Amino acid sequence: MRTFSEYLKMALAVLMVLASAILCAFRLMKVQVVDTGAYSRHEAVTTTYTQKIPATRGEIVDAAGEKLIGNYVCYAVVIDEKSFPSENAESNRVLLRLTEILTKAGNTWEDTLPITPDEPYDFLEDAEESKLAVMKRKIGVNAYATAQNCMDVLCRSYGIGDEFTASQKRRIAGIRYTMLDDDFSISNRFQLAKDLSLDTVTKLSELSMQLQGVSIEQIPQRQIFVGDVVPHELGTTGPIYAENADEYLAKGYDLDAIVGISGIEKAMEDELQGEDGVRTITFENGTAVSDEITDPVEAGHTVQLTVNSEFQRGLQDVLDNFLANFGYTNARWELKRQGVRSGAIVVLDAKTGAVLGEVTAPTYDLTEYSEHYSELVEASGNPLFNRATQGLYRPGSTFKTITATAGLNEGIVDGYTSFYCGGTYHYMDTTFHCTGHHNYIAVAPALRVSCNAYFYELSRRLTIDKLLEYAGYYGIGQNTGIETGDAAGWMASPEKYHELGLDWTVGAVLQAGIGNGDTMVSPLQLACVANTIANEGKRYQPYLVDSIWDYNMEECIKKTEPTVVSQINVANDNVYASVRSGMIQAAGNGFPAKYSLQNLGYSVAIKTGTPQVTGRVQDSVFIGFAPANDPKIAFAGIVEGGEYSKYMIRPILKLYEEVYGDMTD
Repeated sequence: MRTFSEYLKMALAVLMVLASAILCAFRLMKVQVVDTGAYSRHEAVTTTYTQKIPATRGEIVDAAGEKLIGNYVCYAVVIDEKSFPSENAESNRVLLRLTEILTKAGNTWEDTLPITPDEPYDFLEDAEESKLAVMKRKIGVNAYATAQNCMDVLCRSYGIGDEFTASQKRRIAGIRYTMLDDDFSISNRFQLAKDLSLDTVTKLSELSMQLQGVSIEQIPQRQIFVGDVVPHELGTTGPIYAENADEYLAKGYDLDAIVGISGIEKAMEDELQGEDGVRTITFENGTAVSDEITDPVEAGHTVQLTVNSEFQRGLQDVLDNFLANFGYTNARWELKRQGVRSGAIVVLDAKTGAVLGEVTAPTYDLTEYSEHYSELVEASGNPLFNRATQGLYRPGSTFKTITATAGLNEGIVDGYTSFYCGGTYHYMDTTFHCTGHHNYIAVAPALRVSCNAYFYELSRRLTIDKLLEYAGYYGIGQNTGIETGDAAGWMASPEKYHELGLDWTVGAVLQAGIGNGDTMVSPLQLACVANTIANEGKRYQPYLVDSIWDYNMEECIKKTEPTVVSQINVANDNVYASVRSGMIQAAGNGFPAKYSLQNLGYSVAIKTGTPQVTGRVQDSVFIGFAPANDPKIAFAGIVEGGEYSKYMIRPILKLYEEVYGDMTD
């Protein structure tokens, strides 16, 4: 039987349990209801950053798929802010260790600090004032600060103390400034060095535990695989220039992007550039909790050209071998002696206008462009100049094909109309001379013997207005529309002469009609003239880009379709039959047996010219197409200050057959 005291103890124990329970319930309620605001103040802080993943630039290949310009993979040292030591002492140690490894391996690293590498410090001699001003602004010194002042500020800012030697301080300070200059941050990783050897990669990998925030990555780098095929047209890449910055920024480019500067690299920039990817990194309370690719990178498209490397190299040999007979040599881009200075050849697909070959001399190899740029600029003959598309020359008697077209199509003459040639032609008290004494002669034989008198009379009857009209149909004085751009030139006219400060004198229209006036055309334009005749008045736009592919050339995205930019409304079949007949006859004029165009198994249509040129005796020009009755190719060429350029025609035709097959197939 329990005593009163025992019951009292039990009661007290129960009361204590109840009190504890009530207190716990109250505390729980306080946590859940009353202190909700207080606990919310301790929730995780989430921050998200993004990093750009640069796209691989598309490649450029020839008509057979041979890679001309592409990319190679190299190893690079990359520093990532999210794992790089935040303490200056430790991060300085990492940077110093990196420079020691790179120095021992013979590698260099990025250093944009415009201060000399050794004491006493001074600003680099070639440093622009604007660059120095930017540096001073970024590190927070006044405009009058010396190089030593700048070094002192950098050392204080990044804790580069006296435990380092002067050389080590300069190395670390240089990298620190370069990181600052490149806007190094979680969103923008820093590439310290590239093109590392495998030994360097191995050493850095072995020490990865000591190099916090440092990684070795494979990155694509632009490489010229073939430099002797249309080097002027392939072009170059480089950084965005200040004058173009706004244009590229508007397109979404970063200012440190590499873009096309010239040639196909520039013309096809939108296709080659690709789409950068996005990497998203999420931090909670300073710790990375996720790292993922939120926008995948898309490599640039591959651009396939119309030019076949084998044909292009052969065409360059045709030109160089011809010029060698007149004293020209392409060795080191120099001219062996005065005489024939240079030349150019263009070959088009007669059915489409596609550029099959385009050569100029002197020329160069694109793989040597960067290393030998200053030599190329100073070399005689200006090898950097693309005479095929930018050179402007008088067309000479090749222009007579245009004059003939105009006269025949306007009904001023027909295939049988004859004019008298007695060796001279008199007009308005002025006497003009012909190349011979041709008696009465019609248009086709006049083209064959290049009778000036016939075309003087025809030009007089046409007037300059009609000559201008038909020159326009053939594209004279107009850009051809080729992707990489070209010189438009001009057609002789009273207005153009006035613009040039020349007098439009009596007989100027006669000289214009035979191509000896101040009409200026490029070899590409002349090839287009030949192609327009081959297609009986239909002028195709020349083009270098055959097609656009995905990066790996597994899917064709776009195929270039032939474009007709002008069409002459031909009055009758006799117009081009007469012009073609005259050009076929011209193919039999004065060729030595080794250069003959008569035993090829098909007929060839050509027209030559020897325009007089101020500063040199004359140029030698030719245009043509073959086979004459079913053209596959149209071509044009010029030799500055020389003769007999037509001797290159047979080698061009034989080369085409070697590369593409029988001309008559």
